[in-house]
Amino acid sequence: MTTPGEQAHDAAPPLVRPYVITKGRGLPDDEQLSLVTLVTAAGDEQQRPTRRLSPEEQGLLELCAAGYLTVAEIAGHTRLPLGVVRILLSALTEGGYLLVRPPVARASLVDTRILQEVLNGLEAKFG
Repeated sequence: MTTPGEQAHDAAPPLVRPYVITKGRGLPDDEQLSLVTLVTAAGDEQQRPTRRLSPEEQGLLELCAAGYLTVAEIAGHTRLPLGVVRILLSALTEGGYLLVRPPVARASLVDTRILQEVLNGLEAKFG
């Protein structure tokens, strides 16, 4: 016969600690994988090293195979903590499974004189 404490323990979903999923790896630099860094699966599967991927890593790889997603979008789709996602993405990138593209730098403000000269030139040519 089971006690009430054992019944509650049996009904609880299995809990996997983040350090188990990440295999104890640390967080990558913010510059390497920020929230808006774009990630996609590498195209050439032949050059990837053969290593066994965890279920979480396989899920991330399948998600990224559809095209470019930001790190924040990937974390939202997987419902894993952001830190865990960043660590796994970093490991997959180092292993050659993923390609990352940093966000495009913010453009500087355009000089209004140049825009006015372009507008004047267009008006002179096309009326």
